[in-house]
Amino acid sequence: MIPWCVTLAAGGAVWLAACASIQTTEDGQAPGAASADRADDARPWWRDAVFYEIFVRSWADSTEGPLAGDGIGDFRGIIERLDYLNDGDPTTDSDLGVTGIWLMPIHPSPSYHGYDVTDYRDVNPEYGTMDDFRELVRACHERGIRVIIDLVLNHSSSEHPWFLDSIDPDSDKRDWYLWSDESWIGPWSDQHVVWHDDHMARAGQRYFGLFWHEMPDLNVQNPELTRELQDIGRFWLEDVGIDGFRLDAIKHLVEDGRTVENTPGTIAWLEGYESYLNQVDPDSFTVGEVWSSTEEIARYVGGAVDSAFEFPLAYAIVDAVRDGDATALRETLAGVQRAYASPDYATFLRNHDMTRTMTELGGDPQKAVAAASIQLLLPGVPFIYYGEEIGMIGDKPDPDLRTPMQWTTDVRTAGFTTGTPWKAVPVAPGFYNVDSQQRMPGSILRSYKRLLSLRSSLPALREGSLELVDTNHDGVFAFVRATEEQRVLVIVNLTARPAMRYRLDAAKLGVTQTARGRDRVRNEEIKQPPPARPQRWRPIEPLFPYSAYVLILDE
Repeated sequence: MIPWCVTLAAGGAVWLAACASIQTTEDGQAPGAASADRADDARPWWRDAVFYEIFVRSWADSTEGPLAGDGIGDFRGIIERLDYLNDGDPTTDSDLGVTGIWLMPIHPSPSYHGYDVTDYRDVNPEYGTMDDFRELVRACHERGIRVIIDLVLNHSSSEHPWFLDSIDPDSDKRDWYLWSDESWIGPWSDQHVVWHDDHMARAGQRYFGLFWHEMPDLNVQNPELTRELQDIGRFWLEDVGIDGFRLDAIKHLVEDGRTVENTPGTIAWLEGYESYLNQVDPDSFTVGEVWSSTEEIARYVGGAVDSAFEFPLAYAIVDAVRDGDATALRETLAGVQRAYASPDYATFLRNHDMTRTMTELGGDPQKAVAAASIQLLLPGVPFIYYGEEIGMIGDKPDPDLRTPMQWTTDVRTAGFTTGTPWKAVPVAPGFYNVDSQQRMPGSILRSYKRLLSLRSSLPALREGSLELVDTNHDGVFAFVRATEEQRVLVIVNLTARPAMRYRLDAAKLGVTQTARGRDRVRNEEIKQPPPARPQRWRPIEPLFPYSAYVLILDE
């Protein structure tokens, strides 16, 4: 039978509701859900976490202290806004409910983005001091929020002292970078220069920099450099107290001739690095950026890193909602299931390098909620890019993907700073800001909160297996998440019209004529399977446009 049902949609009067048969707080969050720690010590904490990606420069400028009002986000600004993410109190409904944050690069760097590091053991002074950062980590941990930071192992800044030493052929750090007499173009185009001589290279040699001449690649196969990079990891885990790393561009770490990605040497080096980090802190977490096919990404997970971002799945989710067709999404998920021994991959919709979800979906908030519903109710370790939860827009070039967080309706600052923002707010925040959406039950933000609450309160949505369900309708996507104790059916209408012709096979789902439950939005009883043709079951009819339904199936 079906004792419980939730309906989720954005906008208008369509909202979500839950039967009282599950104990929750006022906003539906399970008691104790704010804590990042779990009673089951054998289950890694990160498998139950939901992460939020923050570009420190753009998230919150502090209102007090030496960096207040300078138009650049900083650590103390994050501390001031932490209660928005998770206030540590499960009885409140004002926080988003995330249990982890990923901070994009926080190290000193000559670039605004920070991916060319000049000192791996310090923080960017525009963001604050190391004491400020330690205070941020403590404040996060008090609220049950884990902290991971970007660690760029593939390359450094050309201004890093290591590289400046390496220019000298007689330097003991010469071999910390890749120098050669040869020069070839590629791999991404016939205009892509990867061997450079911009820094007074001597003896006619050039250095290798895959991404940019100011980002020379590190030669991680050098044993001394490897020991240094290991100790950098130890420093942040042991001395500073963070919880792990997002490892940038790891598929490029070790080159094999002109093959510059996914080489056996890369996997082997990362396995050694992961082993070292686990010796330092067995609880530490690593998630890798491997922008490749599912089959390639899966090679890294479980040995080289704990988790890795599932890029093909991210594209498939957004494409399915944009096009109103779940066909390719089902195929992608079937491939994901085949590739991974366990669902330890990281799910996301978009990140700091990709056109924002809201822009991809034509500015439609209902579509944005539908995409979030699929991501956050599927298996995996979810990551949310800042601003996605309020429908921020953004397209290339990259700086326009990383604009200030929109806290208020202020057309000049969006509440991000009391000064002049380092980057202009792209459009007037209007409805797409935190203050406005906190007050609106049907907003994108409130939908994200409810989704995270559902994931926290239902074990099957955190740790259950995945079974794709045939709906006999290209525009209706359905799946079951199951543990030994609980099965949850999720149905999502990906189209702009009410869906009335979908059908499920009740017999395959184990649903009998005794099924009971109610759609609490319209207060209508869930339809029972027809006795003669149970394969034509439509538990809810019609499905609202771009709406997600969550039903617990009683085994």
